[in-house]
This record gives sequence, C-alpha cells and structure tokens, in this order.
Amino acid sequence: MVGNGALSGAVIAVAGAGGPAGRAALRRLAEAGATVVGADNDPERLAEAVDAARYASGGAAVTGETVDLLDLESTQDWARRTEKEFGRVDGLVHLVGGWRGSETFIKTSLDDWDFLELLLIRTVQHTSLAFFEPLQRSDRGRYLLISAAGATRPTAGNASYAAAKAAAEAWTLALADAFRKAGGPDGPTSAAAILVVKALVHEAMRADRPHAKFAGFTDVKDLAEAVVGVWEKSAAEVNGNRLWLTEKP
Repeated sequence: MVGNGALSGAVIAVAGAGGPAGRAALRRLAEAGATVVGADNDPERLAEAVDAARYASGGAAVTGETVDLLDLESTQDWARRTEKEFGRVDGLVHLVGGWRGSETFIKTSLDDWDFLELLLIRTVQHTSLAFFEPLQRSDRGRYLLISAAGATRPTAGNASYAAAKAAAEAWTLALADAFRKAGGPDGPTSAAAILVVKALVHEAMRADRPHAKFAGFTDVKDLAEAVVGVWEKSAAEVNGNRLWLTEKP
C-alpha cells in the first residue's frame, strides 16, 4: 500500500506519537501512503512506535524525533526541519493527552490545572503556531485536535480537565478562523478541525479489564481511521468544525 494510498505524497506530523493513539495513527497514516513524522518526549517509547508502524505498513516512510513541545522554539525547529527535509507539511495531528480528576468539585487540586494547562493547552499553542505557515502553504493542510466530550458538558470532578480541553478547542477554532481568512473569497485551502471522543480505548486496556464494556469509548484504531478520513473532505467542509466520534452530550 505504500506510495499509492489516499494520502500518497502527503507529509504528516504526529505530536504525541508514542502513546497508543499515536501508534495507531502512525500506522494508519503510513498505510494510506503518507510520509509520517512522529514526535514524542519519550525517545524509547517513540522508537518503539516508529518501528511498529514501519513493520506493520511494509517499511513505509515513518520517522521519529524527540521534541519538547512545551518549548516553542523546539517546536518551531521541528516544523522547520520537517518542511525542509520533506519539502512540505500537509498535516499536524495533535495526540498529546493526559488526565487528572477529583472525587468532587470542592476537592479539585489546582496543581492538576497547572499540569493539564501545560499538557493540553500549551502544546496546542506551540504546535499550531509552529505549523500554521507550513500547513497554509500546503494544498491540503490539516491541523487536527483530539478533544473530549467533557469539554462540552463538564462534570464536577473533571473541572480542570474539561476546562483545559475547552481552551484547547477554542484555540483550535481560532486557528481555523486564521485559515479561513488566509483563504480569502475562494475559501480555505487548509483547515483546523476537532475530533471529539468520550474517551479512548486500546487493546492493552481491554486485556487488563476483559469484562469492561467501555461504553461510548472510541478505539484508537477507529480514531486513526477518522483522522485519515478528514483528508477525504474539502478544507471548507471540515474547517472550524467539531467532528463527533461519540454521541453528543
């Protein structure tokens, strides 16, 4: 499938590539024909993910780079290197995740907010600022944020997490407006969109909890399929939209 898939010729960066969702995305994007450039702050985990994607997709062009996404300059350097090496950047898939919650609203620890603000908001700010111009230069640029339904309907014990996700969504929608304005009267050529899940599930979770139903959860493989599917639609169709992979709350 390498070289002749739906994303043949595309160059797609994946932030947070070492986690279960990142692994699934690397593999599916490579199977679709893309050159995939993964980044993670854990070099060992990233190397395993890259090797697995290469093996599963028949030696596709999958590379990895250890990047500190909490540092704007490092993130900008990653974007510049990627475009210089491959000649273009057609996508940034943002899969940096993390969760902290509390039993009740009043027991919320603001230390959790400090942690989640960096992980869920600052990384979005840095990747979007670093990749905006390369994505705008592409004829099919896409910035994809993975978000949670809780951002739309927060629960008492998830105040910090939901607020961080909502802020990340707002930032991504502002990016979408920038793409809209850059496109002028002809409409955007690049797009920013939000894929919304209730939560993610993967094989190891099912193995650990064989009797759990994981109701409403999205399998990381299905998420990866949805990510690839965004490129099948025009920029105007997806720009500034929330694409729901679970039931709307």
